[in-house]
Amino acid sequence: MTVLKIVAALLIFGVIIMVHEFGHFLVAKWMKVRVNEFAIGMGPTLVSWHIGETTYSLRLLPLGGFCAMEGEDEGAPTPAAMGGNADRPVEAPADTSVSFAYKPVWRRVLIVVAGAAMNLLLGFVVLLCAYGFCESKMADGNRYFNSTTVAQLSETSPAYQTGLRVGDTIIGVNGEYIATDMDLSMLMQSDEDGIFDMTVRRNGEKVKLSGVKFTLTTDEKTGERYLIYDFKVQGIPQTFLSTVRQAGKMEYSLTVMIWRSLGDLLTGRYGLNDLSGPVGTVDYIGDAVSAAVTLDGLQALLLMVAMITINVGIFNLLPLPALDGGRLLFLIFEGVTRKKIPAKYEGLVHFIGLVLLFILMIAVTFTDIRRLIAG
Repeated sequence: MTVLKIVAALLIFGVIIMVHEFGHFLVAKWMKVRVNEFAIGMGPTLVSWHIGETTYSLRLLPLGGFCAMEGEDEGAPTPAAMGGNADRPVEAPADTSVSFAYKPVWRRVLIVVAGAAMNLLLGFVVLLCAYGFCESKMADGNRYFNSTTVAQLSETSPAYQTGLRVGDTIIGVNGEYIATDMDLSMLMQSDEDGIFDMTVRRNGEKVKLSGVKFTLTTDEKTGERYLIYDFKVQGIPQTFLSTVRQAGKMEYSLTVMIWRSLGDLLTGRYGLNDLSGPVGTVDYIGDAVSAAVTLDGLQALLLMVAMITINVGIFNLLPLPALDGGRLLFLIFEGVTRKKIPAKYEGLVHFIGLVLLFILMIAVTFTDIRRLIAG
């Protein structure tokens, strides 16, 4: 793994985490919560400066960062629960008007979800750049995005013979909504028999097609089966509005893909060996950076960055301890029941969740290293 890969990955992760924490920071300030420190990186402080009530710092380890708000640790366990001095409980802030813990639930909810919201916004901006500036020109000198509308289809193909027609816009496959050609490709390639139920828009009306058939073939070397597409899709001319629409549709597609992947993990379709942690992700990013010398390569890199930042946003909203989603779950409980879970119990749950996440990270990192060694 080269130094370039490591530096590129750290830079990308640093920006993604900084944007996430900046979301918490902005909304905390908006909600009149005192931010004691806004840090980029972890570990010992390299440099720091003060502006108003907030200390801004750059830390040694370029991994993560944090936005330390007044009163947010009131949900932490007492030092006794953490193995400290039982006679030294966590103290309430002197000024509760600027404390996170003393703000109404809806204000705390906005602060908690702001980090993930900024990651999703960053993903959209990155996708705008990917499609606005990195789309290659075609032979006629124009730029196009792939649609899901059939442009070419041989009448001798199985797809035509089972109902698909030129001009059909594919909007559903096996009950799943299709927003982009990426959705179409992923759903079709993951199928086992090459036969699909499709919903198309034909002459302005929705038409349901059952048993649309495509050809499956087997790679002689790997033994893997893959589907042969019998059609080509129309191009969408690049304009400002079509670029915005394409970025929005792709963000939706990436979000759905990530949710489906999480579901596949829970159902056992994917296992631990299929996950990539920091080491594996650094390797993938490094390869993408190396290939970013062309417009297509740069677009592929930006698409990867968009996927990572959207992934970070979604993962942080999962209702798991130590994540923003876990905190959000406690806030929803408090908002519904009007009862606040005791601080020591909430903090202990987050602490246990953090330990479990670290164990998972270590396991995935070990898998990454073993995969790299094995080539």
